[in-house]
This record gives sequence, C-alpha cells and structure tokens, in this order.
Amino acid sequence: MLASLFAGIFYIAALIFVIGVGRKIIQYARTPAPLKIPTTPAPVTQTGVVLRMIREIVLFSSLFKANKWTWIFGWLFHFGLLLAFFRHLRYTMTPDALLWPLVSFDLVQSFGRYASFIMFIGLVGLLGRRFFVDRVRYISAPSDYLMLLLLLTIAGTGMLMSFVAHPDIIMLKEFVLGLLRFEVKPLPTDGLLLVHLSLVALLMVIFPISKLLHAPGLFFSPSRNQVDNPREKRHLASWAAKFDADQS
Repeated sequence: MLASLFAGIFYIAALIFVIGVGRKIIQYARTPAPLKIPTTPAPVTQTGVVLRMIREIVLFSSLFKANKWTWIFGWLFHFGLLLAFFRHLRYTMTPDALLWPLVSFDLVQSFGRYASFIMFIGLVGLLGRRFFVDRVRYISAPSDYLMLLLLLTIAGTGMLMSFVAHPDIIMLKEFVLGLLRFEVKPLPTDGLLLVHLSLVALLMVIFPISKLLHAPGLFFSPSRNQVDNPREKRHLASWAAKFDADQS
C-alpha cells in the first residue's frame, strides 16, 4: 500500500515537472528579444558567446563579479547538488548500463557521501544572506525562505541517512528501478527516507512555478546569449523580421 502510494506520488510529480518545465522552456524560446542587450563587456563572436555561457554555467562568473560571499555559498550548493546527482544515479541503473562505470566510480561515491554537507553549508549561507543583508531581506518573499528551508531539509535528511540511520539501500534501488519499468516494488518504511522522498516529490511539483527555473532560463537570457555586434549587423526578432519583409 505504501509503495503504491509513493509510486503514484512520484509519477504525478514527474508528470507535473516535465510538463511544467517544458512549457516554460517553450515560453522562453518564443519570447521575442527586440533589442540587442548583451551585458558588456560582451563577446563579439558566437564562439565567444558559447565560452561565456560555459563560464556562467560552471563558474557563475557574473555572480563572482557581483558578490563574492553569494558566489561562494551559491557555488558550494550547486557543486554539492551535482555530486549528489551523480551519487544518486546508481539507484536508477543496473551494472549493465552504459554510464554504470561512471556512477559506480569510487571517487564519485566517496565524495558523493559528503555532498549533503556541501549543499547544507551553501544553503545555510544563502539563507543567512536573506536574513542579515538588508537589501536582500527587503526584496525576499516568503517563498524564498520556504524554498531554502525545503532544500535544507532535503539535504539534512539525506545527510542523516548517509551517516546516522541507514535505510535498506537494496530495497530502495529495487523500488526506483521498478518505477522506471512501471512496476511497483516494496519500499523501505524508514521515517527519514519517507520524509526525504516526500520532500523531493514536493520539490519536483513546485519547481516549474519557482525561481529555480533560472536553471533552464539562463540559456534563454538575451543579456548572456547575444553577440555584441549591433553596429555590424542589424538585430531583428523573428516576428519583426517578418513585418520588415512585408513592408519592403
């Protein structure tokens, strides 16, 4: 009964996540950019734009220039999240999978155990920033605090399961693999695990309507993805280009 309940919750959450994020990506792609507005100094070639996006995605370069403390805590959280993602991939595949050598690699699993600590430290710093920095506290909405508390609780329960109360990992993996095959397998009944899974499902549901959409949104930001060549080439949005052709 419990396994069926959580299976249903995760199927619904996954459906909401995929449809919600997909719709927002389509909306971002269709939003016109009528002006050349790259944040200067900006690259003047497409290759430069690609390199700039890589720096933004990997190093958070603009955040580093803006505020070093926010950059440190933000980068710690995202790096810990990446480690946790690779560590958790082992629950979604069997040893014959193509990526199995990567996710089973000793370094990934060893360092991945401490991903929750890195995430937790980064999130505490980002939450403290909203409490103690006046200008940030002024623009912070209740949802900002709640989102950080949700992520902190997910990291905290993951930390406790890794180092204090270990759930039945084999049964958990069978449950996750069963979900991918549309089969309901038994689920461990550990309280921490159930709380952790419930919060992850909640995060998936609210992701498409939260500020976490900055993840896919970054790729569609005209201040980052435009070439700085307004003098060399006239910029026209797709809808404006059609209008311009009709007038000429």
